[in-house]
Amino acid sequence: MRFDLQLFAAESGKKIIYLYRPLSDAATMDGTQIAFVTENERSKSKDADSTATKDGSIRTPGAMEQEITCTSILDSDDTFIDTLEDALDDDELMEIWEADLTRAGSKSGTYEGRYFQGYITELTKSSNAEDMVEISLTFGINGNGAKGDVTVSAEQADAASYVFKDTPKTGV
Repeated sequence: MRFDLQLFAAESGKKIIYLYRPLSDAATMDGTQIAFVTENERSKSKDADSTATKDGSIRTPGAMEQEITCTSILDSDDTFIDTLEDALDDDELMEIWEADLTRAGSKSGTYEGRYFQGYITELTKSSNAEDMVEISLTFGINGNGAKGDVTVSAEQADAASYVFKDTPKTGV
């Protein structure tokens, strides 16, 4: 059997995007991307207790813990980072959407994804002499999250990849 390895490598990490919003701003603010993201990660873990028996160990899983992390190059004009830092300082509940731009949702402009709520548990601003300023965020997630369709605007989708533009002048 022969495999086309390009098929396995076709899904690029930049096609999975995250949008964020303080829950208290739900009435007035859309979910927002963080500019210049270099890496996102979602991790799940469970501790397990082990009980020795005469027949061998029995493992009992504990509660699941879930975190979402984001690392980005700081855009000096990005005021959303200030909003996120205020949310950390004020213990604000955050909404987080994970959208997979390779999988269309059930309605136009939507993509398969997940929705989470949690708190920002860490914000790190790194500035060394040789690189650009980098921001790293960690979100501690409440519960398991929920699967569903995530609405992603054309601008948000465009930020995740180049859109082809032809050579004629645009008139703008």
